[in-house]
Amino acid sequence: MAQPLFGIVPAGLPVITAPTEAPSPTSFLYSIQAPPADQRTFSHVVVFLLPGVELPQGTAAAIYLVTPPTTPGQTTPQSRFLGGIGPGKESAIFKIGGGQQSAPTVLGISVEDASSVGARVEEVRSSSKAVVLSGSSAGANSSSSTQPSTLVLAQRIIQNAFNFLVGFSGSSGTGGPEVVPLKAFEEWWRKFEGRVRSDPTFLERSAE
Repeated sequence: MAQPLFGIVPAGLPVITAPTEAPSPTSFLYSIQAPPADQRTFSHVVVFLLPGVELPQGTAAAIYLVTPPTTPGQTTPQSRFLGGIGPGKESAIFKIGGGQQSAPTVLGISVEDASSVGARVEEVRSSSKAVVLSGSSAGANSSSSTQPSTLVLAQRIIQNAFNFLVGFSGSSGTGGPEVVPLKAFEEWWRKFEGRVRSDPTFLERSAE
């Protein structure tokens, strides 16, 4: 099997790196469901490039929420574009719904042209802003209780990693670049994953 490219963390559940299915060399499907004995649900997922992975030049990863056919005669699954990750934005958090249902949640990741992915990300961002402005004009004054944006959550993950890993950095040689041992990253991930599993909403609160 080819080297995994992406990591997925459903809030409160373990990290997933192996796709359930790979329809093509550039597209991957990840089926997410808690074990039968686990009653936890999730409404957000973190998607990130695994350490050492570099996408081909000029490409980015488009993230989709895939849903099975819902009408009679429909045979093709439906997909909803959530956003993207790639060079300069190696991780992001996506809201996929109000909680896990009885059927597995399926995420699709496709390596596509970076400019196309970027344009679609801007469309999603513009649409989200329009919804916020519409709610505001209707008198919705709940800014103090709104959840932080995807960008803020991603920044908090990166800040959490930086704070932990900065003490492990060292030089690869005289005048060489600063490096961090892979074991240090693995240790951060083990602790970060444990924190998410025990308190899935801690990133939604102010940075600690």
